[in-house]
Amino acid sequence: MVPMPPRSGKPPANPFTPLDFQLVLLRRMADHNPGLVEDARRELGVSLAQMREANKRWQAMLRSPRSRSAASRYRSVLGPPESTIPRRIGDLDCEAWQWPVPLWPDLRFEVLVAPNGVVWNEWLVRAPGAEAPTLRTIDDLTPWSCTVDEAARAFAPARPLEGTAPTRWGLAFVAPDAQGERHEVVAEFTWGLLQRLAISE
Repeated sequence: MVPMPPRSGKPPANPFTPLDFQLVLLRRMADHNPGLVEDARRELGVSLAQMREANKRWQAMLRSPRSRSAASRYRSVLGPPESTIPRRIGDLDCEAWQWPVPLWPDLRFEVLVAPNGVVWNEWLVRAPGAEAPTLRTIDDLTPWSCTVDEAARAFAPARPLEGTAPTRWGLAFVAPDAQGERHEVVAEFTWGLLQRLAISE
C-alpha cells in the first residue's frame, strides 16, 4: 500500500479566479453605482457575501509580505493574456497585456508592463474592433458608458485629475448639454470605467 502524505490540518485554499477578479472590479464601483453593481452581481450569479470575500482576499494578496509582482499576480489570476501588444508612451516602451472581461464583452482589462516587469497602469479599455460609444454631449456620459481614453478624446483637451483612491481617475473638461450650452465637467472613473459626473451650472 502506498503511504498517504500527512495532512496539514488546513483545507487547501480555493484559487482566486477570473470571476473573483470581476467581483473585485465591481466592489470598487459599488460606492458610486450600487444599482448597476447589484444587477451585474446577479448576472454573475454570486452573493453579496461572495463579492465582499473576493475583495477581502484580493486586498490580502496585495498586502502580503510574500506578495508576488503585480504582473505575475495578474497572470496567476487571469491566465495568459489574450493579447500582448508592444506600445510606446512618449519616450518609453512597454507592453500592453489584455484579457477579456465576460461581464463587459466590449471591454478588455489592460495592464501596461515596463521592460523591467513593473506595472505602470491597470484599467479597462475598449476591446480591439469593438464599436466605441458616440460621445457628443453630457447626456451621452452615463455610468459605465465609456473609458478614460474615450472621454478624453471626445472632449479634448481634458485635464487628468488625481483619483480619490487607488484604481480611480478623474478628468476635467468642457462639454455641451443637449441644448448646446457648455459646462465644466469633472468625470470620475473606477478601473478606467466612467462612474459619475459633477457638472457646473
